[in-house]
Amino acid sequence: MSQTGADQPTEVTRDSIRAMRRSYGEAGLEDKDILANPVDLFKKWLKEASENIMIVEANAMVLGTVLNEQPTSRTVLLKDVHDEGFTFFTNYESGKAEAITKNPKVSLVFPWYSMERQVLVRGIATKVSAAESDDYFATRPWGSQIGAWASAQSSELDSRETLEKNYNDFAAKYPEGSRVPRPPHWGGYLVKPTMIEFWQGRYSRLHDRVRFTLQENVWHRVRLNP
Repeated sequence: MSQTGADQPTEVTRDSIRAMRRSYGEAGLEDKDILANPVDLFKKWLKEASENIMIVEANAMVLGTVLNEQPTSRTVLLKDVHDEGFTFFTNYESGKAEAITKNPKVSLVFPWYSMERQVLVRGIATKVSAAESDDYFATRPWGSQIGAWASAQSSELDSRETLEKNYNDFAAKYPEGSRVPRPPHWGGYLVKPTMIEFWQGRYSRLHDRVRFTLQENVWHRVRLNP
């Protein structure tokens, strides 16, 4: 059956991509609303993002690493934040873990598009304690716990069937309702920030950018051109 003109998919062209733009709102980041501690301001923005129905996972963040001079990014989930830094969990044998081992300097980006906001973090990643990793692992859903055992993250996989078999084997070893121990190759990282930058979209691309840098354990704030 032939498609009508209305049913034809829209062709993506250079001009159509260039035309993808929107006007940002009037609400900005005023000096009076900027807290002295950027972690406190981040927590405030995170709470507001979590309450926004247009944002699916407010704690999703893009982790940037460098391995062999090649930068790479992927999305991970924030699981804790306090004055010491930002915590996420992963497989310690994954590609991101290899990169962190060789170069612990990382970046985090929180892209809250529907709120016209972004937070950029630069910092140093280190492993959290085994006790902290155990504590969080115990709170994960059973399926996620089994998945941590079943997947050799970032390594080559010969087939989907192999992954499913690994999962079923570990599910049989640790039945639902039983205690699933944390795999020794799985745990958390703490990203201790050295820079936190807040971006708020404004009209005519006159966006607000406020950057905090940590110098001798004191946060210093500057406003940047957009």
